[in-house]
Amino acid sequence: MRVKEFLDASAVHYEVSEHPPAFTAQQMAAMEHERGQYVAKPVIVKADGKNIMCVLAACYKIDLGALKKQLGAKSVDLADEEEIGRIFEDCDLGAEPPFGNLYDLPVVMDKALEKDDHITFQAGTHDKAIRMSMEDYRKLVKPKVLEFSYHMTS
Repeated sequence: MRVKEFLDASAVHYEVSEHPPAFTAQQMAAMEHERGQYVAKPVIVKADGKNIMCVLAACYKIDLGALKKQLGAKSVDLADEEEIGRIFEDCDLGAEPPFGNLYDLPVVMDKALEKDDHITFQAGTHDKAIRMSMEDYRKLVKPKVLEFSYHMTS
């Protein structure tokens, strides 16, 4: 688990929890008894052919048009699963942690997460989650903060 080793080496406080397998960020939020706004999901996009990790709250969807405009890109599309699998070889597909810096990916974080006091995310598997302070997350990842999501309605 690359992210756990990184967190240990960085000497930050975090908690690991186990839960039944969850295959979406919203499922994980429910199993972890955590509000969706505190559960971060990474979405990999290709902006003008370059992979970028976008981190947003579980209860939000990415607005590719807004992201394209803020990145100043000509095109922004979702990366395909095969490519994501190659980038995150040490993770279960769909359980990637929001640490693009560990995979040579630039990271943009949605503004909706900016004021949260903590962040919870998949730890590379579908049955483990990590919770840590947002302050430590931002210090370690140094994401660029943009506004590129909208709240999902049920």
